[in-house]
Amino acid sequence: MDNLSIALQTSWFLTTASTLLGLIVGSFLNVVIFRLPKIMEQAWQRDCCELLEQTPPDTPPISLSSPNSQCRNCGIAIKPWHNIPVLSYVFLQGCCAGCGASISRRYPIIELCTALLSFTAAIAFGPTLQLAGALLLIWSLIALTGIDIDTQLLPDSITLPLLWLGLLLNINSTFTSLNDAVIGAAAGYLTLWSVYWIFKLTTGKDGMGFGDFKLLAALGAWFGWQAIPLIIILSSFVGAFIGILLILLKKQGREVPMPFGPYLAGAGLLTLFYGDQLTATYFSLIGF
Repeated sequence: MDNLSIALQTSWFLTTASTLLGLIVGSFLNVVIFRLPKIMEQAWQRDCCELLEQTPPDTPPISLSSPNSQCRNCGIAIKPWHNIPVLSYVFLQGCCAGCGASISRRYPIIELCTALLSFTAAIAFGPTLQLAGALLLIWSLIALTGIDIDTQLLPDSITLPLLWLGLLLNINSTFTSLNDAVIGAAAGYLTLWSVYWIFKLTTGKDGMGFGDFKLLAALGAWFGWQAIPLIIILSSFVGAFIGILLILLKKQGREVPMPFGPYLAGAGLLTLFYGDQLTATYFSLIGF
């Protein structure tokens, strides 16, 4: 078998495996997006009760693996064959098998997006350490996006490991040099931290959450300080555009806070796949 045939077979296997893995992980990410905020809330309640020397509420603990998934409407347990990514949604016609209640379209959308981005990463990076890192980054950003949209929270249990993982991967310059990664992590955090305090001292209001600082720091650790201006510009423009559009469509008031994490995550994904081209274009425009 010649080298071309081997390469084609390897590419086919890698993209197929990455896509299928993306579907499976996407199903798991739906669980993370729904349950992780509830796990955090239970932990906060326990901490508050301990601080106030009160008895914590007698509620069953929630984890990513228990209790078993069930319909939010009728409480019927979801069977394993009703939980096959995308296919189960199609076969059930988007309804609960027990009560016929509508199932949110977000579940198959997240599964499909995870699969598509995993497929794209396999094509872009091939069988390399970059692919392994890219998949972990993609999956983390999808989870953070969903959680931030629902709760306006960016959990430390995802952002902080993402930051340290970026630094570890770049010890061997997987995505950028280690020096650039360390400076990028510090610059990412301090940039939004400074914006936060300037806005707060000027208006007396909180302009963003601390989770946004940590997410940008994580992206700086993955892609280096050079990517920070690009990520901020991309996320700010997209966020402003969508915010104005929602106001014009009267789907959101001016005083309603908008999560910034999804825009940072989107800018991070663009940087992952097109970072070199976009950064070069940006620096050429400013004459750097």
